[in-house]
Amino acid sequence: MKATRLQILICVIILFTACNQGVKENGANKKGVTKKEWGTVDDKPVYLFTLTNSKGDYVTISNYGSTVTSFVVPDKNGNKSGIIIGFDSLSTYLKHPPYFGATIGRYGNRIGNAQFKLGDSTYHLAANDGKNSLHGGLKGFDKVVWDAMVADSTSPELSLTYLSKDGEEGYPGNLKVTVTYTFTDSDELKIQYAAETDKPTPVNLTNHSYFNLSGDVNNTILDHTLMIDADAYTPVDSTLIPTGEIKPVKGTPFDFTTAKKIGLDISAVPGGYDHNWVLNNKNGALAKVAVLSDVVSRRSLEVFTTEPGLQFYAGNFLDGSFINRDGKPIQLRTALCLETQHFPDSPNKPGFPSTILQPGQQYSSTTIYKVIVQ
Repeated sequence: MKATRLQILICVIILFTACNQGVKENGANKKGVTKKEWGTVDDKPVYLFTLTNSKGDYVTISNYGSTVTSFVVPDKNGNKSGIIIGFDSLSTYLKHPPYFGATIGRYGNRIGNAQFKLGDSTYHLAANDGKNSLHGGLKGFDKVVWDAMVADSTSPELSLTYLSKDGEEGYPGNLKVTVTYTFTDSDELKIQYAAETDKPTPVNLTNHSYFNLSGDVNNTILDHTLMIDADAYTPVDSTLIPTGEIKPVKGTPFDFTTAKKIGLDISAVPGGYDHNWVLNNKNGALAKVAVLSDVVSRRSLEVFTTEPGLQFYAGNFLDGSFINRDGKPIQLRTALCLETQHFPDSPNKPGFPSTILQPGQQYSSTTIYKVIVQ
């Protein structure tokens, strides 16, 4: 029996709809998620996903290290450029640059003397930052391949999962981690972290994107203005491990309760800013905790989080060793990090908020990086 024109038309519509649902393989400027092959690591396929909103703004994320590789939005004139440091090839990330855009775990930031005690046991970690352990050890979450799934959502959304096995990098317990990225039509990159374990273990997850809102790493971040909603910070020793004190920021170079230029007081801080701020957000609700602004592009970055701390790192160790995707060297203080977190060395500091996840508990944390143009 011959099909009528109406039947043929219905079939075409159904086929067209089916082809446009889910993941598109070859990236388009339409709202949704695209996917392309990006190489292999440890015999596992690596992909690059592009999350595009209705305005054509986008972020790209790799399942290698659950890494945000680009974040492209317009400036005051409508010209689009990337506001984070990133690279176009997997091979550059495999050279182990300093955590550009990666998910950090099992423990973001530092653990003093590369060890901690939990119950009657002492756990020894890799000392990969002098005598301390930094960002999960020698092969943290930033250097592994995650499993990826594109979510069925009205906004472009990507979920990445990883099972960190008992004993990995010295940490106890099998820890299952999920990081979900959502990119909204309001230029919000929403990051939701979830984890569960079968043994007590410290967990402190964060994202390590390096921002330069001007979109050009020829410009330093010293003229960016920054506000941090925190009346206190945690002082550190010479190895950047917190002393255990919580001190007020008032009257110190660490006072960002009113927005000021980053370069205003940075010379008064030995080595530059690389400290944890104790956020005024005390109840764990999602709240705006920081605003970073660039007067030239008129871009501002609003940071929301449920976390109690924020590590502001002013790019003190950037030295031109790596070349940004635009071909320009990434020099000293040409990018900065705003890492939402629990406090550094918390497993060894009983006065700090606990980072110990127990079996049966659900680790849950949310951070939003929202770009607005003024």
